[in-house]
Amino acid sequence: MSKNLVPFLENAYQDENAIAFSLEPNATVKEFEHLLGKQSEIIDVGCGEGQNALYLAKQGYCNVDAFDISEHGIAKLRQRCEREGVQLNAFTADLKMFSFEQQYDMILSFGTLHFVPKADWKAFINRAKAHTTIGGIHIMQLFTDTVPASEDIAPFAVGLAKDGELKELYNDWEILQFKSYTFEDEHPGVPKHLHASNKIVARRTL
Repeated sequence: MSKNLVPFLENAYQDENAIAFSLEPNATVKEFEHLLGKQSEIIDVGCGEGQNALYLAKQGYCNVDAFDISEHGIAKLRQRCEREGVQLNAFTADLKMFSFEQQYDMILSFGTLHFVPKADWKAFINRAKAHTTIGGIHIMQLFTDTVPASEDIAPFAVGLAKDGELKELYNDWEILQFKSYTFEDEHPGVPKHLHASNKIVARRTL
């Protein structure tokens, strides 16, 4: 892969007028946030521009961490927080090497894990599970190889999952929701295309 190859989202993060994905939080976050208390410890992994973390902080959750490997994405999130008078802890980090320093009540990741090799995202999930409180929730979504990676992400999607592979990692937790689906997507400067996805909401019981 060329070192000069840049994913579309990096260009969107650097453009104040562009939105890489959405200003709205993922619907699953809104569906399951009622399981959390306002003092819950939350971390958004691969947060990008931070729509999910920002939403939770605006809802009154006061211990929200969010990280992404993109310095531009984190800079944009911090600008949005300042502009909207919201406080959260946004920082840059690589999930492949991320070391948890505390237990969390919710760990969420949308559209990120498939951008690292499969062994790395599986190892990350195992670390995340070990640093989740009893009763804590994971919301994880990643792309599968049920349909080929779209042209815009194909050079970067090095860890596409097999359908159901994500669910297998949570066979020792209570699965609150699991979905396998395809959806149409589009981004600034990128034509409409399809993604195949798995999404799981799981709760630690032991």
